Amino acid sequence: MANKVIENLYYTKSDEWLKVEDEIGTIGITDYAQDQLGDIVFLEKIEKGKKLKQGETLTTIESVKAVSDVYAPVSGEVTEVNEKLLDDTSIINKDPYGEGWIAKIKIANKDELKNLMGAKEYSEYRKE
Repeated sequence: MANKVIENLYYTKSDEWLKVEDEIGTIGITDYAQDQLGDIVFLEKIEKGKKLKQGETLTTIESVKAVSDVYAPVSGEVTEVNEKLLDDTSIINKDPYGEGWIAKIKIANKDELKNLMGAKEYSEYRKE
């Protein structure tokens, strides 16, 4: 399967995705990112209530190949963390857009969504 890109999500140039439902944004890494990383072995714990500005480091992911930062696609406060990943980070490899979500954030400023790419733009960006 060539790197899957899902419609109706926002994407960053650093390969995070954001699904927006009302004021809450769910954050994960793209299929491309998990593919580039290879087998993911560790995810740094994220504190609920952590406040982030757009582009700040949300967490760090380690794979057998590399260590990579995961950035906040938008500013806000972490409201939920996917605890399942602490026990089994391979979920990110298997289902990066579903069960492999990383955290949820209460979006502080929806105008920041303009700085992100849609599925089509992200696909084009990744082809370059």
